[in-house]
Amino acid sequence: MSSQADLAHDTGKDSQAAPQKRTDIGTHYLRYSISNGMVMLIGFISFPILTRFLDNTQFGILRYYDTLMLLGVALVKFGTPHAIVRFYPYDGDPQKMRSFGTNMVLLPLLLSGALWSLLAAGFVVWWWLGEGEFHALFWFALVMVAMLAATNIVQMVVRASERSDILMATRVIARMLELVFVLGAVILIQQSAVAVYGGKIVATGLVLGWLALWLYRNVHVSRDAVDFSAFRSGLVYGFPLMANELAYSLLANLDRVLIKHITGDFAVVGIYAIGYSLAMQLNVFITATLSEAFTPVVMRAYETGGGSAVRELKERVLLPMTYAVAAIVAMLLVSGQDLLVALSGPDKAASGEVFIVVGITLSTYALFAIANYGLQLKKRTMQVLTITLGAALLNIAINFILIPRMGYIGAAWATAISYGALCIAQFAVCPKGLARLPDARSAIVSLACGGMLVGVADSSDLFGAHGVWARLFVAGVLFVVLYALPVLALDPRMRRMAQALRTRPA
Repeated sequence: MSSQADLAHDTGKDSQAAPQKRTDIGTHYLRYSISNGMVMLIGFISFPILTRFLDNTQFGILRYYDTLMLLGVALVKFGTPHAIVRFYPYDGDPQKMRSFGTNMVLLPLLLSGALWSLLAAGFVVWWWLGEGEFHALFWFALVMVAMLAATNIVQMVVRASERSDILMATRVIARMLELVFVLGAVILIQQSAVAVYGGKIVATGLVLGWLALWLYRNVHVSRDAVDFSAFRSGLVYGFPLMANELAYSLLANLDRVLIKHITGDFAVVGIYAIGYSLAMQLNVFITATLSEAFTPVVMRAYETGGGSAVRELKERVLLPMTYAVAAIVAMLLVSGQDLLVALSGPDKAASGEVFIVVGITLSTYALFAIANYGLQLKKRTMQVLTITLGAALLNIAINFILIPRMGYIGAAWATAISYGALCIAQFAVCPKGLARLPDARSAIVSLACGGMLVGVADSSDLFGAHGVWARLFVAGVLFVVLYALPVLALDPRMRRMAQALRTRPA
């Protein structure tokens, strides 16, 4: 992306052929499903090892600094990823692509780097003057903030260009590298949160290096294309969403900080964080998959087909998502406690209730986030910010009420209440004609089959099976017999969709 490369990038680009045919959302979903399924599988390998090698205190310290790191990443990205998706030139015009690369990618990267440098310099000066003591993990997290922000920005360019194949491969490789380096550090060097961060830095650095090379080869920039008006438009659109992302990070992560400061015990943070982390691992398959596949496609659909195209797209997406979310909720109620004990060990059983409550909450929210999506299409980013900030403040207030009375499980219920309020608010303000709830047939069939599964499993106590793995096996059989097969039998649309996915090339 250097000026010397401008000529090489520009040569022949203006005369390139029309943009290639766009990949449809079904193929994107299949690719993201495969990659996120592999990421989830890797997570189910690393999670039990980490929870066995790290005690509750070390796990609590790790997630405490993870929270601070995520807040920092949301801040220094300055909303750039959101602007990239919204202003990507989907018609593929070479001149627009060069302007996009210059004003929506390069300049925001430089701005984010400058902001991070100022923050880092401020912390260094504060420490040097003896005004504050910082844990070693703080400095590790500070380094990770810059690396993750840059990684996320480049990945968003890949995502906006609808290269789900590249993003799929990158995500799986990144997770495998993290698995190798993190577990290697914890097992061979030190069983501590510091070792985890050391491994993460090495793995993230390798991925960032490859993404930088991809950016250099595929995103064209030019000094002549610098347009501060376009750059400002991206900031105006992205800044409220940056603040919204920060508010969402507060909503999703601040509970660990509040538990620490209310209880004063990192071990309690660890109990909560283990359940929450497993819920995130489980939920990544549906939340991340739909978000990554849905967002760039819905933007393009709105630009080319308006509200009717968005409604049609939502109806196609909500059909399988309704059944998937109902399945997750039912299985969490049936086997959530057993799954956590199987993966983390009996000594982590206290985290089971957190896993169930948070897992149900996040899965249900993922469904309604798609159903209520619309404000971003109308560029009403301030409304998005207001709603998310309101939910975050509600979450903080409820945490202060419930944690002293209920302990760490109070934070889980505060999460459920605040996410429920967020769903209601998003539905209420969604632009007219864009909100789409699941259709009656899928809602009735999924709830009936899910209710039957939970009822039989609960009344029979999984037919008296003993041992977590035996109970999980029985639950899996019941899921196939009482949920999966009845859904396919009762809804021919799911049969056609399953057949289409089997024959669709990845």
